[in-house]
Amino acid sequence: MPQDSATPARPQAGTRPQAGARAHVTAAVLAGGVGARMGGGSPKQLLPLAGRPVLEHALAAFCAAPEVDDVIVLMVPEHLDEAREIADRTCPDRVSAVLPGGADRTATSAAALRALEHRGDDDLVLLHDAARPLVTPEVIGRCVGALAEADAVGVAVPAGDTVVEIAPDSGGAEVLRNVPPRASLRRMQTPQGFRLGVVREAYRRALAAPGLAATDDCGVVLDYLPDAQVRIVPGDESNIKVTNPGDVEIAETLMRVRGGPVAGPPRDGERHQEARG
Repeated sequence: MPQDSATPARPQAGTRPQAGARAHVTAAVLAGGVGARMGGGSPKQLLPLAGRPVLEHALAAFCAAPEVDDVIVLMVPEHLDEAREIADRTCPDRVSAVLPGGADRTATSAAALRALEHRGDDDLVLLHDAARPLVTPEVIGRCVGALAEADAVGVAVPAGDTVVEIAPDSGGAEVLRNVPPRASLRRMQTPQGFRLGVVREAYRRALAAPGLAATDDCGVVLDYLPDAQVRIVPGDESNIKVTNPGDVEIAETLMRVRGGPVAGPPRDGERHQEARG
């Protein structure tokens, strides 16, 4: 990222491109984690879902979105070849780069931002978990649309269950500490959208701080650029994250309910493999 080594300039939150100018929109599909909860050595983003890898469904959604100009993929370094193959067969004309991700979510997001150094501060980026294969066109459109007025945009759904805050007692057992009002709570999803100048500066400050371990990019902006406006737009209950083995079955059920997978029907070999399973 271009930086002034003496006094890095802070982008002005709330400034917009000149009238008539259209910001370039890049979607960064982040597949940098293996996902220990899934078991095995294969990344969760490569697990078969309705005959196609989870990553392929997420990638297809952004390639089909009219708001998105190009897509980059950040993948576990050991599985770059698989990611390139998926990109080549899904939407080779829209995927501009397949790059190695980092050791964790923070490092992978930072790698995505480095890959966009050539883009201007007023261009836009959508950061999306590749493990969310069911993102809808409506959610993508709402996220991009809100960036016309906001510096950052999070996608969220209401918290249906009561969420509690716990703390350990003197013996280490969990005890109830607080019950926040449910009406003000949301469950964050992705994509999360940003003006590039804003998220670049937030990550520059965050990475200079010791012990950063963020799992949410909007949270990085909120913590390190408190003057920036982070808007929340409605997500979708079907936009689940494939984290546990049972999530694959849930995602396939949701696909059937809404009329089929984003990435199309399985190829013949994959269909036969599923039938044998």
